[in-house]
Parts: sequence; structure tokens; C-alpha cells
Amino acid sequence: MKKSLIFVIIIIIILVGVSSYFLFFKKGEKEEGLSPKETFNIMGKKIAMIIAYKDFRDEEYFVPRDVFEDAKAEIKVVSNNSGTAQGADGGDVEIDIKLSDLDVSDFDAVVFIGGPGALTHLDNEESYKIARDTLAQNKILAAICISSAILARAGVLNGKKATVWTSPLDKSAKTILEQNKAIYQKDSVVQDENIITADGPSSAKQFADKIIDTLK
Repeated sequence: MKKSLIFVIIIIIILVGVSSYFLFFKKGEKEEGLSPKETFNIMGKKIAMIIAYKDFRDEEYFVPRDVFEDAKAEIKVVSNNSGTAQGADGGDVEIDIKLSDLDVSDFDAVVFIGGPGALTHLDNEESYKIARDTLAQNKILAAICISSAILARAGVLNGKKATVWTSPLDKSAKTILEQNKAIYQKDSVVQDENIITADGPSSAKQFADKIIDTLK
């Protein structure tokens, strides 16, 4: 009986020792072999994020903003009204600059955010001029989701590859791009020189990463 008990204790000690080895030592070896996550620092770069005063797409704003802040960029929020903008999903954002007061020369990149309110509040001559001025000054011009249609109507996507939000039931935004002679691409994120476009909320992180990568 004693021998059996001793045998069981020895087995338990061996199992605990083996488990501890894999839990601690092997974990440490694995962590040492991992390369640190690459992060880009674009401190000193300024980004203007343009959103509709009502019903901008929350994820398309908040996800890129987090990426830009992690990269140490300076961010200003621009909208068609001053005060607090309301997202379609309930988020709110304090506006720094009215659309009519935006001076593109102060920024390195101008980013149009989509959402159901984008074409209602931002599809106008002020936005068109901002888009044209951004490219004329060799800055980065970006748009996500439905807001790519604003760039198309501004005339800056003529002959350029771009993407936009579309669905089997609503291809109107894609039609706007094609009517304005853009080369529509069925991709999540598309870059053509200084113009970066994305197809919607699910591509927000990839969209922001592309902007950061271009700015660096």
C-alpha cells in the first residue's frame, strides 16, 4: 500500500514538473522569439477628419482615430456645423473646425468619413473644393464608405482607381463613381497615388493603416 502511494506521489510530482516547464519556460522562449509589434510614429503630422454633423458612421470615425492617435498624429475634427456631432450608432464628437473654415494647407491629410449622413450634409461645393485643394497641394486625400462618392462628384477620381460602399440591393454609389469616370475596384482599400479609398466599416482599420503608412 505504501509503495503504491509513493508511486502515485512520484507520478504527480513528475506531471506537475512537466506542466510547469511547458507553462513557464516554453512560454518564455516563445515570447522571446516574437518580434515586437511594429508601430508607426508620425508625430508632427496633422490629419483633418471630416464627418457629417448628424449620422456619420461611428466605426469609420472612431477606429481610424484610434489608429491615428496611436501613431501620435494631431487630429482635428471638421463638420458642416459647430458643436457636437452625432453618429448613426450613438457616438458623439466635439467639432474643432467648421467645413467652411477648413484650411487644407494646415494639414498633411484630409479624411472624409462615411455614414448615412455623409451625402446629406457633406455632398456640396465646400467639400468638392476641399478635395480638389487637398490634391492640388500634394496632400493625402482619403474617403471611406459612401463618402468616396463625394470625391467622385468633386472630379478628383477621374481616371483614378477607387472603391466605395455598395451592396447587391444598392449600387448607387458605385454608379456615381463610374459616371464620374473613376475606375471602380472591388477591393477593401484602394490607393491611387495620393488618393486612398475604402469600402466601409469593416475596412476601417486597414484604411487607417494605409493612411499612416503613406504619411510616414
